[in-house]
Amino acid sequence: MRYFARKGVMFLLTLWAAVTLNFVIPRLMPGSPVQATLARLAAGGQTVTEATKRAIEIQLGLPHSSLWVQYRDYLVNISRLRFGMTYSITDESVAHAILSAAPWTLVLVGTSTVIAFVTGTLLGVYAGWRRQSRVDSVVTVGSTFFSAFPPFFLGLLLLYFLGFKYHLFPLTGGYTPGAVPQLTFSFLGDAVYHSILPAATLVVTSLAGWVLGMRNNMINTLGEDYVLFAEANGLRDRTIALLYVARNALLPNVTGFGLALGAVIGGSVLVESIFGYPGIGSLLLLAVDNRDYPLMQAIFLLITVSMLVTIFLVDLLYGWLDPRVREV
Repeated sequence: MRYFARKGVMFLLTLWAAVTLNFVIPRLMPGSPVQATLARLAAGGQTVTEATKRAIEIQLGLPHSSLWVQYRDYLVNISRLRFGMTYSITDESVAHAILSAAPWTLVLVGTSTVIAFVTGTLLGVYAGWRRQSRVDSVVTVGSTFFSAFPPFFLGLLLLYFLGFKYHLFPLTGGYTPGAVPQLTFSFLGDAVYHSILPAATLVVTSLAGWVLGMRNNMINTLGEDYVLFAEANGLRDRTIALLYVARNALLPNVTGFGLALGAVIGGSVLVESIFGYPGIGSLLLLAVDNRDYPLMQAIFLLITVSMLVTIFLVDLLYGWLDPRVREV
């Protein structure tokens, strides 16, 4: 019980520190939403006066109180899940903007994470079981090669060759311009078609970690006494590989998978930006471009809380599965 209480206190302290940093960091950035708006107006050839600046400040509802008062109001609003209005989208609340973008990221990144985990784990099991074979060499070298590609670079390559040069996939967007998002087969098919390239980018670049991790776990587990005992008793190779080796070697990968699911909500900012995908990543870039503090804070808070909750649950699960952890 002391272990779980200690983890609970650590979770609350970490959450408070993350919430406070979430308030401070956007205010340390140079510029302001007013300056960003004035710069766009000036670039468009419009005359910028002091009256224009004042009108934009009133329109955006920028706070003029002290930082302490802003921090107090910020904590109160978070406790009530009130994030205010976004500066980046006209007449739209932060909550509505995030709720509109979150499903796209959850489906794209969540599905890509599951596919990469399942495929990478199975390849790692096979490569570890057939270690030092030709298949093991191909899987290991191939995984290492693709892991060296940054996601944005691979995304640009796919976009150039498959989108721009051969016109096999759309260049940008989550669906065809003009289409209305709705739960119909035609729209869902269109959305899947637009998500193939960003999904392939995420799967290929994250596959290597699962493959190499599972392969190494398999090789370490193969040296255990109970595996040698199973081989000495003449059990079938498939039984030993799946029930004796892979089952025990899977635990570290499952832990990593849980943490990866916690990061799903953060999406992949650069990949979404490259493909113009309407998810949380693109929304975050829009908020940064416009110095949109309320939207930035809400997105950062969402990403941080999802990660902290996942880590907290993994800690509790470890303490429940392995009593030795509770004694540390």
